[in-house]
Amino acid sequence: MGKRKIAFVTDSTAFLTKELKEHPDVYVAPIIIISNGKEYEDGIDLSTDELYEIIRTEKEVPKTSQPNVGRFIEIYEKLKEDYEEIIAIHVSSKLSGTVSSSKAGIEQANVKVELIDSHTLSFGITFLLEQGIALAEEGLTSKEIATKLRESVKQNQNLVLLDTLEQLFKGGRMSGAQFVIGNLLHIKPVLSIFENGELGLVERVRSEKKATRRIVDLIKKSYEEHSIKKIAIAHANSLEKAKALKEILLSQIANLNIVIGDVSSSLAVHAGEGAIAVFWQK
Repeated sequence: MGKRKIAFVTDSTAFLTKELKEHPDVYVAPIIIISNGKEYEDGIDLSTDELYEIIRTEKEVPKTSQPNVGRFIEIYEKLKEDYEEIIAIHVSSKLSGTVSSSKAGIEQANVKVELIDSHTLSFGITFLLEQGIALAEEGLTSKEIATKLRESVKQNQNLVLLDTLEQLFKGGRMSGAQFVIGNLLHIKPVLSIFENGELGLVERVRSEKKATRRIVDLIKKSYEEHSIKKIAIAHANSLEKAKALKEILLSQIANLNIVIGDVSSSLAVHAGEGAIAVFWQK
């Protein structure tokens, strides 16, 4: 039996649709979640419900770590036996060391891989995986696909709205004074992963209602400039909030294709319960 053509490797920060979960050529390296001295593999040892319970009850915020090099070596050793070519698409290297771990695994497994830094996460990676698989079905080589995907990386757009500042405070990303003032003023930071892959502040908005309205305005502006067709809403245990945002967007832009999905446990660790993120491509 001959080798299959192209394998796609990603990590568990990506949102995997039912089709991607069941796709025979998609392989996932799980991010590690660390809580109370125990290590869990994202999506395998720890459910999102269990993680939210930890976040609610534990004083110490869980931490995350990239998949270890050994896990990547294991994946690549298997794939080089079963596939002619391999493409790896990972969470932004500015947010995680996963790209570095994957690269080390590639070198130690002595296998050729087209390694792509997505400069994003969640549905941003989903879009790239879906495009890559479609191009593979058209018969393109891994090098040709990677060239197109690296161009698509530049088209990824996103906005993130946190429900609470608590995770940023507990994770050491803001001072106690900033936390108290932010809560007193009901500050809702609107964030984005920018083109260089870094997470940054777009605006500080007073009240969730105003922040949601601002997100809708920014998406409408992008729609008018780029005629976007599809939007994905990722939520951290806040499905009703995601559905409400979908309805608002459809009332403003009737012909949008909008999909909803939950964030992985490894992302919920940092975003906190109630967070919403919107992804699209220009």
